[in-house]
Amino acid sequence: MYETGWRVDGRTSWLWCFTTKQAVYYVIDRTRGSPVVLRVLGESFKGVLVSDFYAAYGFVCAAAKQKCLAHLLRELEKVSLTNNADEWQDFAKRTKRLIKDALRLGVTRNDKSDEEYDRLWKRLYDRLSGIHDAEYSDKDCKRMARRLKKFREELFTFLERDNVDATNNHGERIIRPAVLMRKNYYGNRSESGASVQATLMSIFRTLEMKGVDPLQYLENALRANLRKNTALTLPSPTVQIAA
Repeated sequence: MYETGWRVDGRTSWLWCFTTKQAVYYVIDRTRGSPVVLRVLGESFKGVLVSDFYAAYGFVCAAAKQKCLAHLLRELEKVSLTNNADEWQDFAKRTKRLIKDALRLGVTRNDKSDEEYDRLWKRLYDRLSGIHDAEYSDKDCKRMARRLKKFREELFTFLERDNVDATNNHGERIIRPAVLMRKNYYGNRSESGASVQATLMSIFRTLEMKGVDPLQYLENALRANLRKNTALTLPSPTVQIAA
């Protein structure tokens, strides 16, 4: 999941991107709050929800959640540019090392026995507890420690479940074409135009992710619809192309 600013009739709106590896659903809405997330996913979501730390995603009860570790690393780097206190620098160094060790473990998991792998990822939680449970005087340390403790069960989900990304980089890549379009025409002139664009972008991008040429498929589907009066459907996945 990912969201970015958008303009509709000159007013601030938001483009939301809900995506899996083979489908995407765009929503353009005036709201950047939880109502959009709840409307699309519902209060109970059976999948694994990968997102950044934005509070709106916290209103959904998912089977599991994974917070974007890339966002966490960027936040540590950003604070380190202005906070030179020894306590913060030590906190940031330990946290970054922990995250990078977790990412490395995810890459090398197939090279390890089940026993060794279980021992290593459980050790990560011990190190995490040592970081967020410590006493700090620096305000940035306190703030980040609270975040780590609050989301501790959502940081290493990718190590406990198969086919879960540690970041929401996929969502960022999927939303990028829409961002490039926004730079060319700055948004939509009406709510109805925004709705149509979100629908068309969802269809075209999903077809591309399934390895299907969108224009050719829609032409063939429309011809078949005119002949048989059948509803249009999206094709089954073929060869997945890079997002």
